[in-house]
Amino acid sequence: MYKLMEKLKESIMKPFVTIIVPVRNEEKFIACCLESIMNQDYGRRFFEVVIVDGASTDRTKEIIQSFQKKYDNLILLNNSRQFIPVSLNLALQRASGEIIIRVDGHATIAPDYITRCVQVLESTQADCVGGAILSTHENENGSAIALAMSSRFGVGNAHFRLSGYEGYVDTLAFGAYKKSGFDRIGIFDEEFIRCEDDEYNYRLIKNGGKIYLSPQIKARYFPRADLKRLWQQYFNYGLWKIRVLQRHASVMQLRQFIPPLFVFTLLFLALAGLFAPLARLLLVGVNSLYALSALTCATKLWRGAPQLLVPGFARCFSGVAHQLWTGLSVRFFQVQK
Repeated sequence: MYKLMEKLKESIMKPFVTIIVPVRNEEKFIACCLESIMNQDYGRRFFEVVIVDGASTDRTKEIIQSFQKKYDNLILLNNSRQFIPVSLNLALQRASGEIIIRVDGHATIAPDYITRCVQVLESTQADCVGGAILSTHENENGSAIALAMSSRFGVGNAHFRLSGYEGYVDTLAFGAYKKSGFDRIGIFDEEFIRCEDDEYNYRLIKNGGKIYLSPQIKARYFPRADLKRLWQQYFNYGLWKIRVLQRHASVMQLRQFIPPLFVFTLLFLALAGLFAPLARLLLVGVNSLYALSALTCATKLWRGAPQLLVPGFARCFSGVAHQLWTGLSVRFFQVQK
């Protein structure tokens, strides 16, 4: 009788949760992602998973359907438009939970992820909570990328990329949101085919919401394992960061302004160098200083992973920075037109 009463009490007290997962061509990682979600200690009857497939051309959909045969709380939707914010909004329309957790198919979450998210939401005044994202790897090249993306030189003070910080932040990844927040300020803006979560988080803050980061909430993310795909990813980030800045400049942090300022400095010195030798010297000096900084940080990371080569880290930093700045520059000139 006591156990029955405890189960009844638990079912009354536990909020129902919807995990939304936008995916496209994730056959390599989707099984690990879904295993981590289905093995949550929260109790499967207290959550559902809504996956939206963006017209995958590999075995992603087939793998998801195999999981549907085992789990009746797994829902699969289709998004012919492919863009992530469209997938997220389709999932929100179908979601039944009072708490919405966004997870990517390129990630796994800790077994207590839902439990921790619910606890932190209940113990704080936050409208969204999340935790630090540990970047992990597939191969040697991926190891260098993962370590670079977990360093302060690689991500600045983006606390969700680093471990140990707890408190209110401006944005984070794989957030757990109160459904009431979407009812109050709207859904994801489908104009932002990249940086859609940043745009929503800044909009949430501008409307009086709060975002809380807890180191007790843990997830793993698999960054791109080759530099070409990583550079393409950061080119797109750079392309859309300027648009986010236009929309929400008042809530963005200093770290978001440093890349465009650096781009504009390089452009100014390059143009001024056509007429002034001093500007050419300054341009060489600024680029040399950045290269030296990247090499210094790469050497520090190498000491913790001596099996990897310093040039690998340096290529990660310089390549990501170059593509991010290129994207920012392209967007800047589009804005001027």
